[in-house]
Amino acid sequence: MLSVSPFMSLDRRTLMKAGGGLALLAGVPASAAVLTRPLGADPFTLGVASGDPWPDGFVIWTRLARRPLDEHGGMPQAAVPVGWEVAEDAGFRRVVKKGQALARPELGHSVHVELFGLQPHRHYWYRFTAPGSDTSPVGMARTAPAAQAAVDRLRIGVAGCQHWEAGFFDAWGALAQEPDLDLVFHYGDYIYEGRGNPKAVRQHAGDEIYSLDDYRRRYAQYKADPHLKAAHQACAFAASFDDHEVDNNWAGDFDQDGTPPEVFLLRRMAAMQAWYENMPVRRAMFPGTQGITAYRRLDYGQLLRTHVLDTRTYRTDQSCGDVARSDACTPEAHASPQMLGHAQEAWLDEGLSRPSTWNLLAQQVIVMPLDVRAAGAGKPTFETDLWDGYRPARVRLVESIRKNGLTNVVIATGDHHKHAAGIVPERDEAPDGKAVAVEFLATSISSGGNGHGEAGLAHVLDNNPNLDLYTDRRGYQVFDVTPRLWTTHVKVMDDVEKPDGTVRTLMRYEVAPDAAALHRA
Repeated sequence: MLSVSPFMSLDRRTLMKAGGGLALLAGVPASAAVLTRPLGADPFTLGVASGDPWPDGFVIWTRLARRPLDEHGGMPQAAVPVGWEVAEDAGFRRVVKKGQALARPELGHSVHVELFGLQPHRHYWYRFTAPGSDTSPVGMARTAPAAQAAVDRLRIGVAGCQHWEAGFFDAWGALAQEPDLDLVFHYGDYIYEGRGNPKAVRQHAGDEIYSLDDYRRRYAQYKADPHLKAAHQACAFAASFDDHEVDNNWAGDFDQDGTPPEVFLLRRMAAMQAWYENMPVRRAMFPGTQGITAYRRLDYGQLLRTHVLDTRTYRTDQSCGDVARSDACTPEAHASPQMLGHAQEAWLDEGLSRPSTWNLLAQQVIVMPLDVRAAGAGKPTFETDLWDGYRPARVRLVESIRKNGLTNVVIATGDHHKHAAGIVPERDEAPDGKAVAVEFLATSISSGGNGHGEAGLAHVLDNNPNLDLYTDRRGYQVFDVTPRLWTTHVKVMDDVEKPDGTVRTLMRYEVAPDAAALHRA
């Protein structure tokens, strides 16, 4: 039988000590807190998901919750045995892997099964079962190509910033229908931590969240959305986190409210455990007292190396007290030294030194300079929570790209609730000068509501010659990647403040691997 995470399975030694033998098949001793009665009802209300594909497998996930917003999700406070199987066909006539895991109450009754031994670059289907209950929905995922394979084409969706109260998640439903996706990069803000707003399009359950149970309940509310569930069923995710999974604009050990770091870290630990419980990620990302090591690589043969970054955990605090528009916060004062931290920075530099047709930096906040001064203002203004506030770190990133002689770096970004396309210049003071990378900022799924399109934003393009697109619309992006060309499809929704919105393509961009330059398709 395929091995699963030690946090999710009964290991042989424990079984022998308990005298239970194959406990899941032959019964469990009364002293073990494992549910032995039928579970009843549908425990798969939060759906299924897969993530982090490698050539020989991926992670499959579910979390049991009979009544998502009730205490403990309506689940008994006992471990529940969960069966799983993986097949080469949607009808499960050719099952290639199967096994059992425990959905433990200590982990919010979540299940992470890390699959190995599958064939590279092919689709598989998976599902779960619980005792005396229903079978889960069926999910589909595709393994990555073999390490040195010549790959003709990949398709990657990019989305995030899904504020429940700001709008509906129909964009996720549209992304679920995109044909032949290999991966979805979720750049973060999977949940929002704030209290309910009675004037919102739809309301959060409860107040601002602080405890582990609070975060679990908020994830349950979001994950019960049918469009988000459909997107997870359709494709494997590479999930990352940004600020709202914990608290707005948090940076390392600091929150935005001046909470003592030792107190804030308790909240961050609860938030990171809940994030792990609800994401289809590998056992290497199991949370500890120092948080989660979330940065990792996903390779797609010779075609693409994806560096999934963490731009929150290792930051130094924001410059200027995170008040960018004060008179004292000059561009020169935007000098907070660390965005990635020393270890992650070295890891990225080493990874960029290895040959690949394309390098994708899958991260959270805008890298390229962005002057956000108001229309008619004479003095440039730069935010402090973006890479603009961490200029020494950006200089080092640019130097790493230059040192490795790369012209094939594409950056995927979120957080800003706008669609944008631009270039990262070699020098901040020459934004329209030589470029080292192309950056695509994907807007939000719902955060910001319907937005205002291009209305009132012409000055942003005028003040930022490195930008080609800047629009306040909701939606997502899709990357079509071939050895010759990178094509970005910018997708926008007509309405997120009402259900049943529709999606269209606003713009297409093309990039060649031999030059960091944007071309409208």
